[in-house]
Amino acid sequence: MRKDVRSGCPINLSLEIFGDRWTLLVLRDVMFGGARHFRELLGGPERISSNILADRLAVLVDGGLLTRSGDPAHKQKVTYSLTERAIQLVPVFAQLSAWGVRHLPVGDEFAARAGVLDRGGPRLWEEFMDELREVHLGEGARLRPRPKGRTVRDRMETAYEAALG
Repeated sequence: MRKDVRSGCPINLSLEIFGDRWTLLVLRDVMFGGARHFRELLGGPERISSNILADRLAVLVDGGLLTRSGDPAHKQKVTYSLTERAIQLVPVFAQLSAWGVRHLPVGDEFAARAGVLDRGGPRLWEEFMDELREVHLGEGARLRPRPKGRTVRDRMETAYEAALG
């Protein structure tokens, strides 16, 4: 065990990586919002400052939840991608969202998006995880055959836009 960790408890060790709101929100924006670049992440609705964003991205890369690579389309840009470790957090985010919808004053548009994952349950979470694997880990990373119809992200966005009216 690392010397700077106070406990071997799995909850403590997990919180050492993503135990603050900004880290989880950065992961949310990459996972659900499709953000892949620093500027896209900086423009999120919570208005993270650039120094905090840079720090959280470094923590996520060091923690093995994101990878960082040069963007072939723009030499000065860096692209962030989810790792398998991060993709496996989809059920955690789905449950956290469902809890928030049940117990907090969540906006209708966000409740609609969360509702797609909540109603779809573990089968839909797996489908979304496969979509993320394809986007972030490469074409061959999909574990199951692609279901017919729209992607999970498309369904979440349609629900979001419908709730906006």
